[in-house]
Amino acid sequence: MSGIVGIVSNTDCRDDLFYATDYHSHLGTSFGGIAISDGTVLVKKIHSIARAQFKSRFSEDIDFINMRGNAGIGVISDRDTQPLIMRLKFGEYALCGTGYINNQDELAAGLIDEGVVFSEMPGGKVNQIELAAKLINKGKTLVEGIDYMHEQIDGSMSLLLLGREGIYAARDKYGRTPLVLAKRDGAWFVATETCSYKNLGFVTERDLGSGEIVLLDSTGYTQLRRPNDVLQLCTFLFVYAGFPASEYEGENVEAFREKSGRIIAKNDSARVDFVAGIADSGTAYAHGYSHESGVPVKIPLLKYTPGWARSYVPPAQETRDLIALMKQITADVLIKDQRMVITEDSIVRGTQLKNYLLVKLWNAGAREVHVRPACPPLMFPCKFLYSTRQLDELFARRIIKQFHGRHLDDVEPYLDLHSDEYKKMITAMENDLNVTSLRYQTLEDMMTATGLPAKNLCTYCWTGKTIS
Repeated sequence: MSGIVGIVSNTDCRDDLFYATDYHSHLGTSFGGIAISDGTVLVKKIHSIARAQFKSRFSEDIDFINMRGNAGIGVISDRDTQPLIMRLKFGEYALCGTGYINNQDELAAGLIDEGVVFSEMPGGKVNQIELAAKLINKGKTLVEGIDYMHEQIDGSMSLLLLGREGIYAARDKYGRTPLVLAKRDGAWFVATETCSYKNLGFVTERDLGSGEIVLLDSTGYTQLRRPNDVLQLCTFLFVYAGFPASEYEGENVEAFREKSGRIIAKNDSARVDFVAGIADSGTAYAHGYSHESGVPVKIPLLKYTPGWARSYVPPAQETRDLIALMKQITADVLIKDQRMVITEDSIVRGTQLKNYLLVKLWNAGAREVHVRPACPPLMFPCKFLYSTRQLDELFARRIIKQFHGRHLDDVEPYLDLHSDEYKKMITAMENDLNVTSLRYQTLEDMMTATGLPAKNLCTYCWTGKTIS
């Protein structure tokens, strides 16, 4: 997924926008972009961040250093170049967003047939932000256009639109990605991650609701569209994608992970010498496991942080594999002849865990390795965010395919942890990973740990069920 930020202030907002955007760097590794308005002129800057961090790209850019304005938007993008500056029939706007449009080719083809021209075509695909803008332009008003865009897309899209009148903030129709309002004297703020403004002196005002649209200026905000009744927040934000200091719908990510670790320990019977989390996201689960079980925490896998991004985020498998190989280094003396529980946020593709992390533990002389993911097996590629796209990317589906020689349309028996099919799948996973035991967190326990009602959580990647 991507992370988006907007600030409207009585004073120059460039520095706050720079730092707030950088605090979303855990959400993407493709592009970083900023657009700033002084009320008359709207300017933007976009950099590739595939090989250099956002801060280094922008702090050395003379064009960015010379930017000035009291309103701006920023984005860390996992796919598309953004923000874009576009002339809509409602005025000139800079736009950025987070989400994924599954039917982008169909929608783009329909617009092209109507005579609409697309200028952003990387790799022959339309830029999803430009597509969203062209859909919005079909509305009678900007708000009606945003509603029209939400109705047309299969997927999700939360957007920020920066114009002369301020910043329009529009959360996805079902609230799968968060947008939070915050304030400081003389300034208002909206962002994906609450961690992005805590060191900048802003305090949380409230979460935007599903489908809600507000207009921000330096004096406050005006609600232009009321929220929908249905909320389906992405649960994977708690499990992995979100930064530990962030809150979603008032619930803290780090607290969720520690509580999940406690629940995992309550349901575990493994007799081990210590518990360890795969850094960074697996660490809090290990602490929760330790608090509940009394098993000590040790750190046999140490993450070499400088220069290495999160291995889940890059789109290329070879890049993910390289990061997995290089960033984790073993402390062999802590591992030799030891029985250990390894807490992990999830097993998505499984290749990094199998080929790089577990091999390192066995090579260092581990006696037993018990793996405890904090969520159920991922069964369905995400329809709403840019992450997994194919069934073959998912570890569980590859295992099931081995049983049947093809991908099944109906995997319901493998979702029931009491079924013979589920037990057979887990045994095959243990053999494939070469671990002493593998036990997944249950769907119910995972949802309970969020602190939110189950009806407010999107669990499509585990269940294949959605209300949209």
